[in-house]
Amino acid sequence: MEFSSKDMALKAQKKILSSMATKSSVQMFIDDTTSDILDELYRVSKEYLGDRSKAQKVTKNLVKIAVKIGVLFRHNCFNKEELTLAQDFKRKLRQGAMTAISFQEVEFTFDKAVMSEILTGCRDLLLKLVNTHLTPKSHGRISHVFNHYADPELLTQLYDPTGKFAGHLAKICVGLNKMLEEETI
Repeated sequence: MEFSSKDMALKAQKKILSSMATKSSVQMFIDDTTSDILDELYRVSKEYLGDRSKAQKVTKNLVKIAVKIGVLFRHNCFNKEELTLAQDFKRKLRQGAMTAISFQEVEFTFDKAVMSEILTGCRDLLLKLVNTHLTPKSHGRISHVFNHYADPELLTQLYDPTGKFAGHLAKICVGLNKMLEEETI
């Protein structure tokens, strides 16, 4: 393989951004609505797992993945087939957001199998998209994040209308609604 300063700069940028995925630095790359959703997802994970460090790891992995994919898009790293996969992923993510909101707004409609399938479908599309662009460690991060949030037990507790996560879910859905309206998802 020939030396390429562009490739080397891209790798360095991904590495630097990955290592600085802290709350203050993330705000340079992620808007306020997304940040609010991430905060609520962190709180849900922390309460569900009962372990602050595990919840932080899930959230940090989610942020690292989002930032790295953003870098890949900004540098036009995806070919035509991968851009088609990216559109499929965006459609699936949008479907997931609309389903999440619908399940929260309409009582007795929640189906953990449907929500879990959407999230695992998103995971699989994202893994295909970044297959040749990110390291196996990043692939593991993607699986970690999506497997965590697709956990049927977590989803069941999250969607319990009288459960401890109801307030968090309401705030997540407000953010998702805003992102759908602004077409950022």
